[in-house]
Amino acid sequence: MSQGTQRANIYPGLTVDIVLKKDQPSGKLTRGVVKDLLTSKAIHPRGIKVRLESGQVGRVQKIVGLTEETSAGWDDDPEEDEEDDFNNFI
Repeated sequence: MSQGTQRANIYPGLTVDIVLKKDQPSGKLTRGVVKDLLTSKAIHPRGIKVRLESGQVGRVQKIVGLTEETSAGWDDDPEEDEEDDFNNFI
């Protein structure tokens, strides 16, 4: 099962490739950042429907990844912080 068919894998800020309704016959993909999830079901066989930040609406075909803005606050190496905390404690 494709990750794009599972609602739990998709959230605002995620970069995805979608197929717009008008592009369904050709399968042309449009890349963008998820703004809203429009499908309420946990799984949809043709892909979870989303609205991109650009306003375009389509079904997720591929999950590309996080935007820099979304991942900026993420810690790439949590063990490094744990070591610092440990050393500060000693």
